[in-house]
Amino acid sequence: MVSLKQKVLDANKWIVNKNLVELTWGNVSFCDRENNKVIIKPSGVVLDQMAPHQISCVDLEGNLLSGNKPSVDTPTHIELYKSFPNINCVIHTHSKYATIFAQAYRAIPCLGTTHADYFYGDIPCIPPPDPRGVLNAYEKNTGKSINEFYKVSKIDYNKVQACVVAGHGPFVWGNTINQTLEHAYVLEIVAEYAYKSLILNPDSILPQYILDKHFLRKHGDNKYYGQ
Repeated sequence: MVSLKQKVLDANKWIVNKNLVELTWGNVSFCDRENNKVIIKPSGVVLDQMAPHQISCVDLEGNLLSGNKPSVDTPTHIELYKSFPNINCVIHTHSKYATIFAQAYRAIPCLGTTHADYFYGDIPCIPPPDPRGVLNAYEKNTGKSINEFYKVSKIDYNKVQACVVAGHGPFVWGNTINQTLEHAYVLEIVAEYAYKSLILNPDSILPQYILDKHFLRKHGDNKYYGQ
């Protein structure tokens, strides 16, 4: 049986191979909820030189249980696991087009059916923590900012499983590692589509009824997409 650490290592290599991150940027984590543990990429490592036992494992308070020093983004991942109880995987990348929207302080609008097949509406742009929040527990407060924005904006985290943090980059989540990898990959695709569509037509929109149809036929109670 493949260990969770091996699966997390493979997932971190996958986002590199798919050009969603450069150098040592980005991280994939998995929450072992039965044992209250989070497995995550270590900080600033070259993945080709990593062995599975070196992958970090922390508890839900961030205490290191095994492996190397964890990613600096670990507190953000932990905060998302605490805030969003139905998720088991979180991925943070610096993929090009999604990060462009983050740096422009703009949501990624839902302009087409590719987007609507995966995300039920715009991908929100989350304001960064305030100056005090940045100085004190910046990464944890980034996770809190995401949770607070979803609550205040009444966004269902199970239906919009991605966001961009202003000035920073995208975070995505899901129930499984494979599902979350797909979300990270699709997010970058739809961000590029949106960016280029807005150049051609700044007034581009997707009617709500088409968004409803595409999302609900795949994810709704009466879904009929797929086998």
